[in-house]
Amino acid sequence: MAPGGGAQAALGRAGEDLAAQWYAARGYELVARNWRTPEGELDLVVRRGRLVAFVEVKARTDDRFGAPVEAVMATKQARIRRLAGAWLRENGGRGFRTRFDVVSVLAGNVEVLEDAF
Repeated sequence: MAPGGGAQAALGRAGEDLAAQWYAARGYELVARNWRTPEGELDLVVRRGRLVAFVEVKARTDDRFGAPVEAVMATKQARIRRLAGAWLRENGGRGFRTRFDVVSVLAGNVEVLEDAF
């Protein structure tokens, strides 16, 4: 999500809200939102049983620059993996199964790509 205020930040927050609602409706517990380290941020961390999913949320108003999911390239994926490792170490995550999801929010429509990378 973009730091600070403004339309882009509001769009990011709204996208994260929709993604969190999607996961809650499917029995996931939201355990962290906007978890930060100096290296970056995890948008959402959700849990259901022994599964912890690290969720990257991309929200856009239109697809003029491509689908939101296309913005999660290899460099971003590697950063999310490193951040997930840090989150697991900090939160006693031994024994959990992990998954990396990408949520595209395009004009208010939510599409979840589970196990995206």
